[in-house]
Amino acid sequence: MVFNKVEGNVTAARGFSAAGIHCGIKKNKKDLALIYSEVPAKAAGTFTKNRFQAAPVIVSRENLQNGKARAVICNSGNANACSGEQGLQDARRMAALTAEMLSIDPGEVVVSSTGVIGQYLPMEIVDAGIRQVTKSLSPQGGPDAAEAIMTTDLISKEVAYEVQIGGETVTVGGIAKGSGMIHPNMATMLAFITTDCAISTELLQKALKYTVDRSYNLITVDGDTSTNDMAVMLANGLAGNAEITSENQDYQRFVEVLQRVNTELSQKIVRDGEGATKFLEVRIEHAASFLDGKTLAMGILDSNLVKTAFFGEDANWGRIVSAMGQTDVEFYPERVNIWLGDLQVTKDGQGLHFDEDHAKEILKHKDITIRVDLGMGEETVTAWGSDLSYEYVTINASYRS
Repeated sequence: MVFNKVEGNVTAARGFSAAGIHCGIKKNKKDLALIYSEVPAKAAGTFTKNRFQAAPVIVSRENLQNGKARAVICNSGNANACSGEQGLQDARRMAALTAEMLSIDPGEVVVSSTGVIGQYLPMEIVDAGIRQVTKSLSPQGGPDAAEAIMTTDLISKEVAYEVQIGGETVTVGGIAKGSGMIHPNMATMLAFITTDCAISTELLQKALKYTVDRSYNLITVDGDTSTNDMAVMLANGLAGNAEITSENQDYQRFVEVLQRVNTELSQKIVRDGEGATKFLEVRIEHAASFLDGKTLAMGILDSNLVKTAFFGEDANWGRIVSAMGQTDVEFYPERVNIWLGDLQVTKDGQGLHFDEDHAKEILKHKDITIRVDLGMGEETVTAWGSDLSYEYVTINASYRS
C-alpha cells in the first residue's frame, strides 16, 4: 500500500486549524494549545488506566460518550490532577469558555492538561489564554500547538500522511507529547490526531484503539504511567470519500495509515525520552499471541538492569533472559534464541561465544534492535524503549523546579 508522507500535523487534513500560545502557566514557553474542526466531526479517544485520573480525563470521557467533538483545548505546565471538585469545575470551565468563543456546544470540546500533579490551575490566566488562543487559530498553527503541549520534551512531535481511499485523497495528521513517565496504558503522553476521512464513529473508535495498542501502548521510557494520558482523534469527513461503515478494504487502508502516524509519533516520544542515549527496539518473534509478545517485550524494556546495560554498552544478555523469565508468560526457555543487532548471543536458551568487540560496536549505535525468537507461534510484536542514564535521574530529581 502506498502512503505519502506530507508536511504538516493536525492541520494537514482539510478543515482543521490550530494555535499555540504562551498564556502564563509556564514562565516563558508556549503552554496553551487549541485544535479546531470547521465542521462537526466524529471523535474517538483512549485514556490512561491509572486509577488517579485527572479532571480533564474525566471530563473528556464524558464529552466523548456521544462520539462527537470539534475542538481540543490543552494546557501544559499544570496537570489539573488530584485537584478534587475544584479541578473538575476548572476542566469544565475550560470546555465551556472554549465552546463559547467558538460558538459550539461545550460537549464538543475535549479538555487536556499535562504538567505537575496536585496544583490548581490558575484559572484567571487560563481564561485569558483561551480568549486569546481561539482568536489565533490558523491552518498554519499546527507547529505552535505541538510546541504548546510539551513539558520536559526537547522536541515537538508532529507527522502527517496521505492515502487514497475510495478514489479520494485522505489525510491523517497528528501531534504528540511525551518524554518521561512513559509506559503502556497509556503513558504520560498526549496524542491528538485529525483526519478528513469519512468514517463511522464505531469504526473510528475501533481503529484508534487497535493502533494505540500497537503504538503508544508498546513504548516505555521508565515504566511509570501518568494520570492525564489520552489519545484523541477527530474525523470531519471533508475528504469526500464514501463513509466507511464496514471493515472493508477502505477500512484496512485507513487503519494502516493511522498505524503509520501513531507508530511514528510513538517512536518520536521514545527518541526524546528523558536522558535517553539509546533507542531500543525489541522484536519478539514466533510468540503464541500478541499479548504474550507484548508482555515479554515490555518486560525486557522496563527492566532497569537491561536499560543500564545498554547505557553502559554492555552485551549482558543474561539480563534480557532474566527479565523475560520473571513475566507470567508461558514459554520454553530451551527454544529461545536472542540477537543483538546481527549478533546472535544465545541459541536454544544457552549462551554462545561471541565477538565482544563486534558486540561493542553494535551497542555504540544509538539505534539498537534486540530480536528474540520464542519458537512458539506465528505472532510478531515490536516494542520500543530507551536506556536509563545519569541524565534521567537529574531531570526527575528536580522536576518541580
